[in-house]
Amino acid sequence: MATNRETLERQMREAAAAGKFEIAAKLRDDLKALADVDTARETGDLHRQQPGAMGLGTSRQAVEPPPGWVPPKRPDPMTANRSKRRR
Repeated sequence: MATNRETLERQMREAAAAGKFEIAAKLRDDLKALADVDTARETGDLHRQQPGAMGLGTSRQAVEPPPGWVPPKRPDPMTANRSKRRR
């Protein structure tokens, strides 16, 4: 029995030979996605997504600022959006 990868490769070659290049390109992209998932599994870069941690669709738990970063000073509400020169 052929694997999913072999089946996709065969279908891609058949589509290209028949002149159906859009279908062949989609199958090529599917093969690339399979290869990316395999690489992520091998290197340990595949993380289970935690919903709601940093917003919808994120996979990182929390963003930490770089060492030494200081948040900027808050603007003064009395002078915000005003020109320095008075008329």
